[in-house]
Amino acid sequence: MMKNNIIEYLDSLIPNPKCELNFHTDYELLIATMLSAQTTDKRVNQITSLLFSKYPNLDSLSNASIDDLIEIIKPLGNYHRKALNVKEIATILKDINTIPNDRIFLESLPGVGRKTTNVFLANIYDEPVMAVDTHIERVSKRLGLAKENDSVRVVEDKLTKYFKGYNINRIHHQLLLFGRYYCKAVKPLCDTCNLKNICKKNTSLN
Repeated sequence: MMKNNIIEYLDSLIPNPKCELNFHTDYELLIATMLSAQTTDKRVNQITSLLFSKYPNLDSLSNASIDDLIEIIKPLGNYHRKALNVKEIATILKDINTIPNDRIFLESLPGVGRKTTNVFLANIYDEPVMAVDTHIERVSKRLGLAKENDSVRVVEDKLTKYFKGYNINRIHHQLLLFGRYYCKAVKPLCDTCNLKNICKKNTSLN
């Protein structure tokens, strides 16, 4: 069964999947995930290390100079908008002890969309949600789990339904890391992949 083959291979390849964004608190994960749009987790970790060292709590972060935030976040791209988002999120959250398990609230925060919310809910509250990024979207379409013209939301719904009954959070991280390090956008490692027989793209990519 194809589903079992996928799960068994991911378990053997990535036995201990986890979020690669560094964080110590719920708000640090939320901000780091928001900052990760259109950039890499590695780059975000470099920036948040400096950001959260200089501004170690929400109160200091909410009072930070926007120019200083821009200077810190600048290497990530779209830095002006992201800096404003950081300051606004910190201002909203500074009087809240714990960020609630509330999708509507989370998606109301500046720069926080469905993917960021899903990452947060999965890692902080262990909610069974599938956060679809470019890696997961690519892998899903290559393996025929979604169609080429499917939107990110459709891919999310299809994956959630397909893997129903399994640990969605674990599979989410495995698919992401599989796409990041193995089934890459450029020069994927097709020759050594145990799923190449079901991959719809490996022939054209080699």
